[in-house]
Amino acid sequence: MSHTEAFAELLQRLHRALAAEADRGFVNLKGSRQYFAEFLSETLATAPGGLEDKDSARRWQDLGARYARYADLENAARAHLVAETRRFLHRIRRSLETPAPERPNGKPTAPPEAAILDQPMTKLGGIGPKLAAQLEKLGLTTIGQVLRYYPRDYLDYSNRTTIKVCQPGEMVTLLGQVRRCRCFTSPRNHKLSIFTLTLGDGTGQMQLSQFFAGTRFTHRGWQEAQMKQYPRGATVAASGLVKRSTTGLTLQEPQLEVLDEGEDLQNLTKIVPVYALAEGVGAGVVRRAVKAALPFANAFTDPLPAAVRTSLGLLDLPGAIRAVHYPESAEHKLQARRRLVFDEFFFLQLGLLQRRHRQKRQSAGIAFRTRGELIEQFYKLLPFAFTGAQKRVVEEVLADLGSPEPMNRLIQGDVGSGKTVVAVVAMLTALQSGYQTALMAPTEVLAEQHYQKLVQWLSQLHLPVELVTGSVRAARRRDVLRQLASGELNVVVGTHALIQDGVQFANLGLVVIDEQHRFGVGQRARLQNKGRNPDLLTMTATPIPRTLALTLHGDLDVSQIDELPPGRKPVRTTVVTPSERTQVNELIRRQILEGRQAYIVLPLIEESEKVDLRSAIEEHERLKEKIFAEFRLGLLHGRLKSEEKEAVIGAFRRHELDLLVSTTVVEVGVDVPNATVMLIEHAERFGLAQLHQLRGRVGRGANQSFCLLMSATKTESALQRLRVLEQSNDGFLIAEMDLRLRGPGEVMGTRQSGLPDMVLSSLVEDQDSLELARREAQSLIERDPELTAHPLLRAELAGRLDRLMDGAILN
Repeated sequence: MSHTEAFAELLQRLHRALAAEADRGFVNLKGSRQYFAEFLSETLATAPGGLEDKDSARRWQDLGARYARYADLENAARAHLVAETRRFLHRIRRSLETPAPERPNGKPTAPPEAAILDQPMTKLGGIGPKLAAQLEKLGLTTIGQVLRYYPRDYLDYSNRTTIKVCQPGEMVTLLGQVRRCRCFTSPRNHKLSIFTLTLGDGTGQMQLSQFFAGTRFTHRGWQEAQMKQYPRGATVAASGLVKRSTTGLTLQEPQLEVLDEGEDLQNLTKIVPVYALAEGVGAGVVRRAVKAALPFANAFTDPLPAAVRTSLGLLDLPGAIRAVHYPESAEHKLQARRRLVFDEFFFLQLGLLQRRHRQKRQSAGIAFRTRGELIEQFYKLLPFAFTGAQKRVVEEVLADLGSPEPMNRLIQGDVGSGKTVVAVVAMLTALQSGYQTALMAPTEVLAEQHYQKLVQWLSQLHLPVELVTGSVRAARRRDVLRQLASGELNVVVGTHALIQDGVQFANLGLVVIDEQHRFGVGQRARLQNKGRNPDLLTMTATPIPRTLALTLHGDLDVSQIDELPPGRKPVRTTVVTPSERTQVNELIRRQILEGRQAYIVLPLIEESEKVDLRSAIEEHERLKEKIFAEFRLGLLHGRLKSEEKEAVIGAFRRHELDLLVSTTVVEVGVDVPNATVMLIEHAERFGLAQLHQLRGRVGRGANQSFCLLMSATKTESALQRLRVLEQSNDGFLIAEMDLRLRGPGEVMGTRQSGLPDMVLSSLVEDQDSLELARREAQSLIERDPELTAHPLLRAELAGRLDRLMDGAILN
C-alpha cells in the first residue's frame, strides 16, 4: 500500500468513527478496544506526512488535543467539535482527490476562474497567515467559503444619527465611543445579569442596558468577558428604538457591535453586514476578508437555468452573493436573500425528488401478496374495530406493498392514534409473502414495549418474535442472530443494535422504524441495506408541520392518522403555579384512592449549576416520605440500567406502583391505560411537542385524565406556549405552533436528526419560497429526472451533496 493510499485509508477510518458518533448522538461510543474520544485523541496527536501544509498539520494536532477533553464537554459542544473535524477532514480528502495543476517546470499554475474559489484566503491581497488563522476558527479556509459565509444581520447606517438629535419612537443607529461599561447581578433577582454601556459621540452621552436571564450569565467569568468585549474608548455601533428611561433617553433592546480600528468609519453610510463570530475573531476581520473576496464572486457559475431565473424574477448568483454581503438598499438586500433562500430550498427538493424518482423506478422492489388468511385472522383477534383514518392508511400502505416499486412511506399520527397496529398489518403482509420483517425503535424502553405488543398479538397466530438490544445476553443474542441469518426467525424487534455489522437477514422484505426522527438518514439506510431493497415504513407520534415534512421527508409518501379511537376523552390540561401545589397534590391523591395511577415528570435527575432545578432523585424521596407516604412510589430516569428501567415500568404497568416519578424517559414507550394524572414540573423548560408527547402517556383509557403544567414563569412568551396546550389536543396544530414559536432547530432537537443546513432560509418565514422551490423542482424532475439536459444543475446538486459529507439528509 502506497503512502497516499495509507493516508486515504486513515481518513476513511476517521470518517467512519465520526459518522458513527454523530449517528448515536455524541455519547462517546465504546469500541472494541477504546472509547471514541481516545481513538480520535491518539490518532490526531501526530500529524501524518500526507498533509499538504504546516497550517493543516497544526490544525490536525490541535483537534487531537481538543478530543482529550471530549468526555467533559456538553452534548452541544461535542456535536460542534465533531462537525468541525468532519469539515476539516473532508477538505483534506478533497485536496487528495484534486491535486493542483502544474506547469511544465513543476510549479503550480494559476487556477482557472472557477477554481479560484477553492484557493486559500492567503492568495488574496491583505490576508496573511495571522488573519487566515482567525478565519479558520469560523471554518473559513477558502475564498469560496468566505463568499458563502452570509451575514446573520445588518446595521442600517442610512438611519445613522447623533445622540443629541435622538427623539423617542425613532429607529436609529448611533456611532460612539465607550465611556463606561458595567456588568453585575441584579440585587432583586440573583438569576438576572444587567449589562450597561455608556456611549459618547461628541454631541452627548447615552446609557444602554441589556438584560440576561439565567444562572450562567451571573458567573463572574462571563461578566468579565462581557466587559472585556467593550473596552473604554472602543467604537461601538448601537441600533434600536429610542425610548425614555429613568436615566434619560436610551435604546430599547439595543443591538451592539464593536467596530475594529481598521474599519473606515467615515464611509459607514449604508447597510453593513453583521456576521456570526468566534472568540478572537473581530467583525472587521470577516468584513475585510469578504471585501477582499468579493471581486471573485463572478467565479460562481449560475446553475439555475436562465428561463427559471427570468420567470421567477430572481437575481443571478454572482449578483446575489455580492448583494447579500453589501446591498445597495433594503430592497436590494431582500432580492439577494430571496435568490439564495430559493437556492437552498430548490436544491434540497431537487435532491429529495430525484432520490424518490430513482426509488420508484427501481425494478428490484417486491410485490407482496396483500390479501390472505394471516391478515384476516389478525383482524378477528383484535378486540376493537379500526377507525376510518386507520382503514384509509392501511389501504394506502397495502397499495404500496402490492406494487413492485419499493415503498417509502411515513405514517404520522398523534399519541394513541393506533399507528402500531397498522404497522402490524404491513408486517403480516410481508410474512405471508415469505419475507422477514424488522421493527427498529430508538430506545430500549420503546423497543421492549413494541416487543411485548407483538408477542401478545403474533403468538396467537403462532409466529415467533425476538428482541435484539444492547441488554440482551450475549448467548441469547447469538442464537437470535443465527436464526435471522438462516431464515428460521421472521420477526425481530430491536434498537440501533439491529444495524450493527454482525446482524444479517436471510430475506428481509419490510423495515418498520418507529419515532423515525430520532434516527439519522444513514442509520435508516443501513438497516434497509441488510435486505435486497426492502420496503420501508416509518412512523412518528410527533406530528410534523408541512414545511418541516417537505424539508425532512420530501422523498417520502406521507399518511396521516388524524382520528383517535372512539371512547377516548380529551385530556384536561391546566397551567398551574407553585401556589396551587396543595390542590394539585389533592387531585393526585383523589385519583390514586379511586384506583388510578399518576406520573410526576421532572427535567433533571440531579442538581446542576446551569439550571437550578430539584433533582428527580431528591424529589422522589421527598414525595415518598412527606407528601404521598401512604402510596407506592417508583423512580424512573435515564441513568438506570435497561433491566432496571423495565423493572420499574413493569411494576407500574402491573399496578404495583401508584405513582411514578420520572424524567422524560417516560416520553415514549410507557403505555399504562390506568394512569390518569400527569404533573409536569417546570413545564416552561420543555417544547410544546415534547409536552404533548408527555401528555400522551395519560388519556389512554376510558377514564377522564388530567395534565397539570406546573410553572413559576412570569414570561409572557413562555405562558403563551403553555396556553396552547390548555386550548388544544390536536398534535398537528401544536407542532405548527411549536415551529413558529421556537424554530425548526429547537423543535427537532440538538442533533437535528437529518435537518439540513439552512443558512439563510426559515421554515417559518419562507414557506412561500419553499412551496415555489418544490413546484419548480417537481416540474424539472418530471421532465428530466437525471438532469441530463442540465449539466450545471447536476454538477451543483452533486457538489451540495458532497458538502453535506455523507451524513446528511440526501445520502
